[in-house]
Formats: sequence, C-alpha cells, structure tokens
Amino acid sequence: MTFAFRVETRDGRARTGSFATPHGDVTTPAFMPVGTRATVKGVGPDELRALGTQMLLANTYHLALRPGAELVRELGGLHRFMGWNGPILTDSGGYQIFSLQALTAIDEDGATIRSVVDGAKLRFTPESVMGLERALGADVIMALDHCPSDPSNRPEVEAATERTHRWLARCVADWRAHGGDSTGQALFGIVQGGAFDDLRARSVAAVTAHDLPGYAIGGVSVGEDRAAMRRAVEAAAPLLPAEKPRYLMGVGTPLDLYEAVRCGVDLFDCVTPTRHGRNHQAFTWEGRLNLRNAVHERDPRPLEEDCDCPACTRFSRAYLRHLCMAGEMLAAILLTQHNLRFFHRCMGAMRAAIERGSLLELESCIARAQARGPSAGPT
Repeated sequence: MTFAFRVETRDGRARTGSFATPHGDVTTPAFMPVGTRATVKGVGPDELRALGTQMLLANTYHLALRPGAELVRELGGLHRFMGWNGPILTDSGGYQIFSLQALTAIDEDGATIRSVVDGAKLRFTPESVMGLERALGADVIMALDHCPSDPSNRPEVEAATERTHRWLARCVADWRAHGGDSTGQALFGIVQGGAFDDLRARSVAAVTAHDLPGYAIGGVSVGEDRAAMRRAVEAAAPLLPAEKPRYLMGVGTPLDLYEAVRCGVDLFDCVTPTRHGRNHQAFTWEGRLNLRNAVHERDPRPLEEDCDCPACTRFSRAYLRHLCMAGEMLAAILLTQHNLRFFHRCMGAMRAAIERGSLLELESCIARAQARGPSAGPT
C-alpha cells in the first residue's frame, strides 16, 4: 500500500490532516501513547481505542530483547501479537543509544548496547535495525539515528548529526532493497542538530534529500530547557516538506504539544500521560492534580465533570485518592486512562481550533492544564 498524507485545514503554520496507513487513517495532529514492550501499561487495546487512541508506538530495542523480533514475526507480527488492529510506529532504538550511554559503545558502523535484561551485547546497525523492524511489522518504522548526549555541545552535536545522515542513507538503501513502502511499512528519517539552528537546517536538507513518506524531529526533550526545545522545533519543523507528515519524537507536556502544533507538527509520542498516571498525577483543564494530597480525601467530585473516561464517569476524587493511598493497582490504571483521554481531548481541541482559525485562543487554557491545579499541594 502507498502511504498518503493530506493537509486539510491550516491556521498559520498549524494544520489538520489525514495520514493513511495499511491499518487505518490517523487524523492529525495526533498523540501516540507509548507501548514500549507491545503494551501500554495497564490499558488494553479496546480501552485504548475507546479513549481515542488512533496509533501506538512500540520500541524496537526492548522488543528485540524480549520476546525477540523473530518470535513476533512467527506469531503474525506486532499487530496480531499485541491485539491492536490500528497503526503502529516502531522507534529504532536510537533513543536507547542516548539513554543507555553507560551500556553503549558507538562506532561508525553502528552501536553495541548491553541488554538491560541479562547484560548480553546487542549489535545495532542501520541494516540490522531495518531487519528488526521488518520482523516486527509496524506501519511506520524509524531510521537508526545518533542522538547526542549534550544538545549544546556543538562538536558532539555536529558529529552525531552527520553520523545520523550516514546511517539514514544505509537505512534507506536497505528499506528500498526490500520493497520500500510497497511492503506496508513507511520509513521516516530523523532530523538532528541539537540546539543549533544552522545544524537543524543542515540536517533537514540532508534527511529530506531522501524522498521518504515522512520525517521526524529528534534530539528534543533530552535535558535542555523548554526555551531551547521550542527553538529546535521552530528551527526544523517549518523547513520539512509540507506534503509529508511531521513527527516530533518524545514530546511532551500539553504546552509542548501545543507549541509544536503551532509550528506545523502532526504526530507526537511521550510517556508523560501514562507515567504521571502511575505516579498518581491527573491532568485536567484546571491544572494537574496530585491525588495523594489530603485535599481530595472527602471530595465527591470526579476529576473533571465533562470527561467521559472510566475514572470520571464512575468514581470520585475521594475514591481515587483511597486507591492511591492503599497502593491499589486500579489507581494507576484509572489515572492512566484519564490522562490518555485528556491528551486525546487536548489534541481534539487543537484540531477543532485550527479548523476554526482560532488556535491562539487555546494557549492560556493549555498552559493552565499543565500547571499544578488549585490546592494540588506539592508534587
């Protein structure tokens, strides 16, 4: 199948669109929950769909370790294996090269990463990663990239960015040798460049020289402050082809998403909603709540009156706090479901605002949702 992306409406640089994949269309801008090990922690496929999820992310490195990409292929591919019939994107393991630096050795050919499971060495090259992602069978596959450890260290960033370009050329050659997108997998290249506008522009030129189904902005939200992160997105996103989907990797909070949408970004993933849910934090339009705080002990209200998630339609803040204080796993499940629903509602609000030509009017509302809520106490 040929992948297709169509821009439908615009408000400045922001746009709504539709991304067609073999497992369904994705209405953009869209947020992808993170299912690192072929599962979004505590939430099943039917619940994910009911919450508004269109597309999921899974991680090549972790699935290569356990259960193994070939086993996933043998059992029918990632969609069948995890019981999700919608689109899936697999990240290449490039983030693990960054996040597991103490366990990783990088050379020109690739990277050797020690397993977080048993310490065994796992060799990642552009070609081996393409093979792993073919075996997993996701709709969108990411090229192997090198994310620098310090986005403000220019020599390091420049070297990592150029290596990313060389690795991308090898990924593209391997992907095309195996049929390209005709096999049902779209390869996205990744833009690096750290905190440097000129390196971001240079990377956009190098990555988009390969005519690929889509492009991603990487090396963002890796320790830099919000201003530097925003500048990196502003430097790269408008330069990417307007007719292709743009994906910002690993970002972020509601305000991060909003600012990137304003720059013309279409796809996002992040662990923020699920991780915060497991840590008893709930996002609401009135601010972020810590459900362990005593202020909620006798509160009969739902987290949000107008939210249709399972936590809000059935349970009180008092009950949710009880679950948190008692250490019940249902607390993390319900708060994760609420946060995912909130992020999808947030993206829906942005899509509607773009269609009305009024995205700027959402900014204060989005900023309030990210802040600590009224009487939330320390978090």
